[in-house]
Amino acid sequence: MGILSLTIFLPALGALAIGAIPGLSARFSRLIALAAATVSLCLSFYMFAVYDSAAGGFQFEDSFQWIPSINAGYHVGIDGLSLLLVLLTSLLGFISVLVSYKTELRPRAFFAWLLLLETSILGVFSSLDLLLFFVFWEIEVIPMYFLISNWGSGRKEYSAFKYVLYTLFGSAFMLAGIMGLYFTAGTFNLPELYQTELSLVAGSLPMAAMFFLLIIGFAVKLPVFPLHTWLPDAHTDAPTAASIMLAGSLIKMGGYGIFRICLGLFPGEAQHFAPLFMGLAMVSIVYGGAITLRQTDIKRLIAYSSVSHMGFVLLGLFSLHYIGLTGACLQLVSHGLITGLLFAGAGILMHNTHERHIKKLGGLARQMPVLAGVFTIASIGAMGVPGTSGFIAEVSVFLGAFSASSIAGSAVFTIISLTGILLAAAYMLTTLLKVFFGPAKPSFDSVADLTRLEKFYCGLLIAGIFLIGLYPAIATDVLEPAIAPLASLWGG
Repeated sequence: MGILSLTIFLPALGALAIGAIPGLSARFSRLIALAAATVSLCLSFYMFAVYDSAAGGFQFEDSFQWIPSINAGYHVGIDGLSLLLVLLTSLLGFISVLVSYKTELRPRAFFAWLLLLETSILGVFSSLDLLLFFVFWEIEVIPMYFLISNWGSGRKEYSAFKYVLYTLFGSAFMLAGIMGLYFTAGTFNLPELYQTELSLVAGSLPMAAMFFLLIIGFAVKLPVFPLHTWLPDAHTDAPTAASIMLAGSLIKMGGYGIFRICLGLFPGEAQHFAPLFMGLAMVSIVYGGAITLRQTDIKRLIAYSSVSHMGFVLLGLFSLHYIGLTGACLQLVSHGLITGLLFAGAGILMHNTHERHIKKLGGLARQMPVLAGVFTIASIGAMGVPGTSGFIAEVSVFLGAFSASSIAGSAVFTIISLTGILLAAAYMLTTLLKVFFGPAKPSFDSVADLTRLEKFYCGLLIAGIFLIGLYPAIATDVLEPAIAPLASLWGG
């Protein structure tokens, strides 16, 4: 087993150990979960350190026959984009374990599902076989359902079922698209599909049909308006650790799938339908930002802000321009760090104050000055303030989208989408003002601030936000070999 496969399956092995060892105490369940997540994170950092950007391409590959009769294999490998997303997922998985360290309700089952969720997401970002990609994509539904329905709050069963229903709806379309590709090219292997001129092969489905079947599945997960309504419910009712993984890493599967499969295998269709998807991106940005302003639940507010920020990803991807594609990939990573920090902070806030409604909070900067600082940093990142990862990602997206002169209406879509930055400033600053500033409320006088552990994992995310913001080359140098060949398909 190679280092990448070990990174993917270590969390699952941890989950298996937690579930299989009889009479395992809650304490040892936590220790096993922490050990599995820590080693997986360390291996991800090692791969990042030794990845050869000059060589580019897929590295750390593992491959063997899985189902020879249909030419399906276990084939994993990572390029610059998937490397960053694997590192992000491992980091958020590690932080999610720390966030949940005090979980008392069936901790064995909780950590087992959380680790299995991490493995499934890592598998999606690493799969180079479309059938394997789909298997990992579907596995993810199971742990997320149980995490929300068993350890969530509010209408947790409704939200969990709605998440499953939307995901399976998108997956049905995606599977049809994958099978169309298989019957067209006779393989599930992505590197082989990249070398096949699909438009010259007489397939069972038109190219445009396969393109739309696949992108519907990815659009549900991203999510893209109007397929987004599962996200606020899932976030609002999920436990903090699940919210961190869901917003920070899981929804990135949608953007990754569009980049890796829809753009990589269907460049002609991507260019033809780019105005449609840039228009949908514009609607997602503006609508998501506008409806975020109306939210009174802090977790629901962060969830709707994710709809808006994922619109930037879609806008950058369908700019079909090198700078826009780079911005979209940076936004996937940046949003994972920023929203992970926001949900971690929201979880601490809700745990310590026993309140989640923004109107009932206020003046908490006096009792919780460190948390106020954490929220301020996360907020300026979400607003795209210079020096943060959000700034370099969003600027790159807008520059690339505005430069996409070959796409009809790109300048108009970009200019209207710029209002998303103003909306982000409005809802983040308003939230900061209402929650942490203004008159202090005596009812919160005894509220505790962050513990050392909470400062540690929030500090990790803050470091990532400023590292990419101040030195973006640490990410762009790794991304360049993955993006340049794709951008060249459209002369960008």
